[in-house]
Amino acid sequence: MATTAPLTTSLPRSERRQRGWHRAISPLVLLLAWQLASTTGLLPVETLAPPTAVFDALWTMVADGRLADAVGISVQRVLAGFALGASVGILLAVLAGLSRAGENAIDPPMQMLRTLPHFGLLPLFVLWFGIDETPKIALIALGVAFPLYVNTVGGIRGVDPKFLDTARVLGLSAAERLRQVILPSALPSILIGLRLSLGVAWLSLIVAEQINTTSGIGYLVSDAASFGRTDEMVGGLLIYGLLGLATDALVRSIERKALQWRLG
Repeated sequence: MATTAPLTTSLPRSERRQRGWHRAISPLVLLLAWQLASTTGLLPVETLAPPTAVFDALWTMVADGRLADAVGISVQRVLAGFALGASVGILLAVLAGLSRAGENAIDPPMQMLRTLPHFGLLPLFVLWFGIDETPKIALIALGVAFPLYVNTVGGIRGVDPKFLDTARVLGLSAAERLRQVILPSALPSILIGLRLSLGVAWLSLIVAEQINTTSGIGYLVSDAASFGRTDEMVGGLLIYGLLGLATDALVRSIERKALQWRLG
């Protein structure tokens, strides 16, 4: 079963804010080093545009509306793929985790499929589903499903049997045991799977948007690469990273609030 990250809810707000600033130090140092290397010529601008050029390119894309349109389309793809993959992954995990028959039927093919390099399946998805949005969403959903499946199954199997025995003694039905005992006990592992699956969702989007696409952040990156505009290329990749960081921070916030009971 996956281990959970330490919670920081018990820390004073001022200390948590201070830790946030401390976490920002190393990225700022890397940014300054990058700018210094570009300014001194150690890093040729033809190879990698300096941060100032990247930020200028991002500002231009914001001003002409290209970035907002691209981000909106990319976020929609991630949300659609995540909703599909999370629904399938959690449903299969519940079926596999609650019964031996479900485990025997579901777990072997899931374990086989999750070892496949799912990025390599994109050409096959294009062949099956065409070149519109469907193969992109399918690739994201496939990447999302497996981390949630593995962590949810681990969380369900790790539920303390004493809790289940107590629920049976109290006369709870199977649905009530699932809702009131099993899923709350498995929640830490499910949230870890959620964080991992969101990371895979953004990685899958980067790959999906490089092939047969005319919109989204990936299209901006591909178009910039065609003309050798490294400032826009790096800017697009930076937006990918920031979106991934934002979704991870959102899940971590949910995790801190949902798991406050573990601090008692």
